[in-house]
Amino acid sequence: MRVITANVNGIRSANNKGFFKWLATMDADIICLQEIKVAMEDIPEELMNWNGYHSSFHPAEKKGYSGVAIYSKIKPDNIVIGIGNAEIDNEGRYLQFDYADYSVISLYLPSGSSGPEKQAKKFMFMEYYKPLLEAKLKSTQQYIICGDWNIAHTALDLKNWKGNVKNSGFLPEERAWIDYLLKSGFVDTWRNLYTEIPGYTWWSNRGQAYTKDVGWRIDYQICTPQIGAKVSKAEIFKDIKFSDHAPLIVDYTVKM
Repeated sequence: MRVITANVNGIRSANNKGFFKWLATMDADIICLQEIKVAMEDIPEELMNWNGYHSSFHPAEKKGYSGVAIYSKIKPDNIVIGIGNAEIDNEGRYLQFDYADYSVISLYLPSGSSGPEKQAKKFMFMEYYKPLLEAKLKSTQQYIICGDWNIAHTALDLKNWKGNVKNSGFLPEERAWIDYLLKSGFVDTWRNLYTEIPGYTWWSNRGQAYTKDVGWRIDYQICTPQIGAKVSKAEIFKDIKFSDHAPLIVDYTVKM
């Protein structure tokens, strides 16, 4: 099973840049998108059920902001829209497809980089989501949580870590939260496979960050242990720039 996750920074913008043409060559079983930045009524018809995939969208109430989506070759048994918190769900940050033995989630954690109020909202999300994640570890259902987590976990996960220890996305509290999840049993698929390869997935639009590969690894596929042990390969696609993030492609030795 091939799962792709990508923050598209606007689904229509990414489509105009060839994102869906590229996807058509990738034979993905499931595609998770974040920051689709579009209201339901404004999603182009060709993207609603693109290429025969089953799709669902969770846009933000605010137009042109946030929002997540999932495309799947196989129709899910159940779809969960939202996390059960109105303040979070109004921003379109969580979508889940359930199958018999596993579930796939498209997650978009808030960024706190624009100020203290946004950082407080990010911490609120993290606190609210933590017990829900703990419950997933106790479940017989397996989970693949795809998305833009907006946190670089360790110094290996961003180029200029020394200059960012007091900045959102690399704060000690954020990194400790990821620490806790992984020590509890969740598997960081990329880092589990590649212990020394940074794997950057996001680059600032300032300067020549993309060209010089001055990036951050903030997009993950984090899994519960059983399915996390069935990862065979992972890749970050940088040949074409569809947004300020690069798609993360993970292959699992699991059939849909």
